Amino acid sequence: MSAEALVSASNSRIQLLSPRLANQIAAGEVVERPASVIKELLENSLDSGARRIDVDVELGGTKLLKVRDDGSGIAADDLPLALARHATSKIRELEDLEQVMSLGFRGEALASISSVARLTLTSRTRNAEQAWQVETEGRDMVTHVQPAAHPVGTSVEVRDLFFNTPARRKFLKTEKTEFDHLQEVIKRLALARFDVAFHLRHNGKSILALHEAVDDLSRARRVAAVCGPGFLEQALPIEIERNGLRLWGWVGLPTFSRSQADLQYFYVNGRMVRDKLVSHAVRQAYRDVLFNGRHPTFLLFLEIDPAVVDVNVHPTKHEVRFRDGRMVHDFLYGTLHRALGDVRPEDQLAAPAVMSGVVRPTGLDAGEFGPQSEMSLAGALLEHSAGNLQSPPAGSLWQSPGSGYQGARPQSGYAGGVPVAEAQGAYREYFAPLNSAAASLPEPQGDIPPLGYALAQLKGVYILAENAQGLVLVDMHAAHERIMYERLKTAMASEGLRGQPLLVPESLAVSQREADCAEEHAEWFQQLGFELQRLGPESLAIRQTPALLKQAEAPQLVRDVLADLLEYGSSDRIKAHLNELLGTMACHGAVRANRRLTLPEMNGLLRDMESTERSGQCNHGRPTWTQLGMDDLDKLFLRGR
Repeated sequence: MSAEALVSASNSRIQLLSPRLANQIAAGEVVERPASVIKELLENSLDSGARRIDVDVELGGTKLLKVRDDGSGIAADDLPLALARHATSKIRELEDLEQVMSLGFRGEALASISSVARLTLTSRTRNAEQAWQVETEGRDMVTHVQPAAHPVGTSVEVRDLFFNTPARRKFLKTEKTEFDHLQEVIKRLALARFDVAFHLRHNGKSILALHEAVDDLSRARRVAAVCGPGFLEQALPIEIERNGLRLWGWVGLPTFSRSQADLQYFYVNGRMVRDKLVSHAVRQAYRDVLFNGRHPTFLLFLEIDPAVVDVNVHPTKHEVRFRDGRMVHDFLYGTLHRALGDVRPEDQLAAPAVMSGVVRPTGLDAGEFGPQSEMSLAGALLEHSAGNLQSPPAGSLWQSPGSGYQGARPQSGYAGGVPVAEAQGAYREYFAPLNSAAASLPEPQGDIPPLGYALAQLKGVYILAENAQGLVLVDMHAAHERIMYERLKTAMASEGLRGQPLLVPESLAVSQREADCAEEHAEWFQQLGFELQRLGPESLAIRQTPALLKQAEAPQLVRDVLADLLEYGSSDRIKAHLNELLGTMACHGAVRANRRLTLPEMNGLLRDMESTERSGQCNHGRPTWTQLGMDDLDKLFLRGR
């Protein structure tokens, strides 16, 4: 900055901004593009009790945005106030602000819009003999009310957006891009209010016609219209209520993931939000079943006491703040983790209309690492670190009692710098495949199991089976890998973790806030195999690490965990590292390609898949099996044409 500029700045006097400039500054917070305007107008329509909303758009919204509803309307005397800053019908006292039930309450929204566009507001209440209209054009809020023709409800026309702020207009994208953003806003609100009809026209052409959804079938049609029919076909219904929280909606199966996070809808008390805490909880729930770089799909509604959530965090109301963020995070993670874990082949084969939400245990009821089962790994695996486990004799095959199929001997390898070796005794017995009592029995009579019965093996890689729907193809290595991985995690939860003291403790420089956090969670760290000691206000000592993670970068891992604890109130990074190691062990222990299996052995694998959590995906997120129904096979051979 030049000397002249510094002198000018030091001599400047404090003064009040003009109403027009103040409104334009406020508009910069609320009005970013045409989609921002539509959001504010639609929320006002919904709060007015509208049951039908019509939206007309021209040139992506830059030329015209018109929203018409059949709500309660605005009285003639209130029309000028509707365009004034800090004027609203939804807030009276501080108590109202602390438990907001409406979608929009920031009174300056219409004032901000009118400061950067030509706005016309026409409305009629049910008791009024006629409608009234008020207009502004980016002036100093000079308004004129006049009679008009209009049915009960309100219409808002916004023309020539940013006509008086050309610099803002230059930042707008192409017509198609702006319209896509606008249409997405309407879709998001349409998913929040099934009881309201939404109609959208662009340049005179009908784009969206969502009728009022009053029953399950019509709601399903709306979800399919917005999210695509494939979503409902590959989604799991969720409905659970605990500790004053209710979560319901749909979560996509891991196999229905996307390359972008563009099919993720989350609502808090009917308000669409994008929240870091929510995103973190969902990512954790999907971490074990999602392919690298893919994003889950979901449509979820969280209902919570309005008094414990602050919606006035961001001018556009996209973010919220929970009073007890950790409780909400754990509730979301636990619910989704259990729901995904309980998916079985019969669920994936069921028709969407038949699938129903099931209340599933979470938290302590479900166990830290998942549900408990009778299968447990003997102490040998957990009493020794991976590097100390010894390999079985070369060429040996492993077979556990009651199992009808065998696994190939795993090879040594590395994953993330952690050496992977094989255990003796119980470890050898465990990695032999899986405890399927019926695997060696003849094909039973009666109902056909979800994955059917094995017919043959293709190229030593795939199992071909016949079920009630048709043909099932199974990647035997991927399926066996998931089965072993889940049982290793169950064993880990049953047996616990063993810590390994360090010969020379590692010192760690942290902030005072991080050191306080480590002290507060010392017992939790101890349960996971870490022992941390506070040496000073900003210093920690790592005296013990989990035996299975002795090769991990302990200081960085502790830093990352503390960062998570401070940000979200919880962390699963340690468990993630442990699961990564267990996944590598399972991968190396799973039956390999080109391993010939007998029919009883293949059937044993199918039965274990049907009883194993997350068996639809391997540890890396790849699908383990797929279904080809008779209709699919008929199409391949043009039958019925």
